[in-house]
Amino acid sequence: MLLTDALADYAEEKGAKAMASERIAYAIVPLADFWEGRTVANVTRQTCEAYHKWRARSNGTVRRELGVLRAAINHAHAEGRLTRTVVVHLPERPDSKQRWLTKNEAARLLLAALRSKKSRLYLPLFILIALHTGARKEAILSLRWGQVDLDAGLIDWNPVGRRRTKKQRPRVRIPRRLLAHLRRARLRGSDTGLVIHDSGKPVRDPKKSFAGACQRAGLDGVSPHVLRHTRATWGMQAGVNKWELSGFLGMTVETLENVYGHHHPDYQRHAAEAY
Repeated sequence: MLLTDALADYAEEKGAKAMASERIAYAIVPLADFWEGRTVANVTRQTCEAYHKWRARSNGTVRRELGVLRAAINHAHAEGRLTRTVVVHLPERPDSKQRWLTKNEAARLLLAALRSKKSRLYLPLFILIALHTGARKEAILSLRWGQVDLDAGLIDWNPVGRRRTKKQRPRVRIPRRLLAHLRRARLRGSDTGLVIHDSGKPVRDPKKSFAGACQRAGLDGVSPHVLRHTRATWGMQAGVNKWELSGFLGMTVETLENVYGHHHPDYQRHAAEAY
């Protein structure tokens, strides 16, 4: 079976329904270019390494793209178009990023966002929600007022009809300081409208406006996802119960301990003092 056929079938039958449909579409373009004319049997460790060299991108990027190739092959097998699958060899997983904001840096970022004429109607609220809840960018941008219960003080990050994925979207309590901001923002929205919007229009991605605010605040290496790292780090530094914090952030306790455990005040305390 030609790999381009497997990729085309996967894009048509599964890609549009996937949560990361745009990312899948972007990955298929270079995959189809490199693997054109090759069959599933041509997927070996050597050809996967050759793709990495040809692509000349980071381990993380190539891992995501080859992951799409693996998913396409597995889909063809599940549909009975292949009698067996093959191993798609991925590059090593990159180290988790440890960048997080101090309270001073977060204040500078928020002030820079407030001073932006083009994005001041949505970017400050986006930053506040991300810092207070640690929610992912996609969850915040798709959040509607129907998911926010201001009376009970709860946010349901998983809207009705959304397909459940490994990226958990829990129902969480709204932090007290964020609740006041949301109540003011609610006056500008409707029951079915988006919480984050630009004069009623959806905000597809605040990447440019966020980068501009970071530049004005003098912050390097900061993306919207760093705000999630920041919330997790602040929670660990405050000594919050790990089970409660993991549930609030929608991640496993194991991930919380592995990535952020060293920020907790009890980290290796007994081991360090046992001498």
